[in-house]
Amino acid sequence: MNQRVWQWGRFTASILLLGPMLSVPGYALPLLAQAAPQRSPAEVQLDQGLQQIQQRNLEAAIADFRAAIALDSNLAPAHYNLGLALRQSGQLQESATAFWQAVQADPQLALAYVNLGAALLEGNNLDQATDYLQRALEINPELGIAYYNLGLVQLQQQAYATALATFEQAKRYSPTAPEPDYYQGLIYLQQDQLAAAEAAFSAAIAHYPRYAEAYYNLGVARFRQANYETALSAFQTAVDINPNYADAYYSAGLTLAQMSERDRALSAFEYARNLYIAQGQANWASTTQAQINRVKRAPGSQS
Repeated sequence: MNQRVWQWGRFTASILLLGPMLSVPGYALPLLAQAAPQRSPAEVQLDQGLQQIQQRNLEAAIADFRAAIALDSNLAPAHYNLGLALRQSGQLQESATAFWQAVQADPQLALAYVNLGAALLEGNNLDQATDYLQRALEINPELGIAYYNLGLVQLQQQAYATALATFEQAKRYSPTAPEPDYYQGLIYLQQDQLAAAEAAFSAAIAHYPRYAEAYYNLGVARFRQANYETALSAFQTAVDINPNYADAYYSAGLTLAQMSERDRALSAFEYARNLYIAQGQANWASTTQAQINRVKRAPGSQS
């Protein structure tokens, strides 16, 4: 089967100072049917669906993939691409079902096992996600995205040492992907291994210089080492990349308060509060207002 080369997407996750770790599964790219001099009606329908995806016509693509399956229920790429399209439209359970049908049609389709594992991970079904990701690696032991997703499962299970080793494997087989370094950095940060965390986030940024979450967490690692100037620089870069990054403004406010720059701290906190309100994060808006009040009450404050 002629499989298009997958690539890593931009996955987002962030932690506030002492905040939670989030994980985002990776999905492989669409599959093409095997090239042939004479294409079947089902393969023609599949190609039409892929063209609709390129034109961002998601509903039309779903209809085309379903039509291809109706013509040939054993056409694994049709099930596979239907799964991707359903996942993109937010239909997680239906997406997992489509990936399951893809592996029934082609039990050696490793990427379908990867995406089935990713869908189950996204649905917090960790044991089954592990089973399918390990099956993908049995078929293709050099599939970096499978190691990446398996590392995320282990991260969710708080098996940190195992996850670190699995992300290392992801880096081995996908050396330019920034996410394995990033999630290793989150684990090191969780374990208070701050120098290792800083190195991991820096490696992620080297692979993808516009990785706002990596800059943010690089700032967290530096803040915890009391390197306030360089922490502030990292938070600033994060908001330069993503002006709506409320967490980065909040953490910049904490940093500026530690540097006794009250006016700048207030400005950062106020901006963060307004973003939290706009984003519907009432609890963090309240927390930020408490920081504003604390800075205003601090000795020497002119506010």
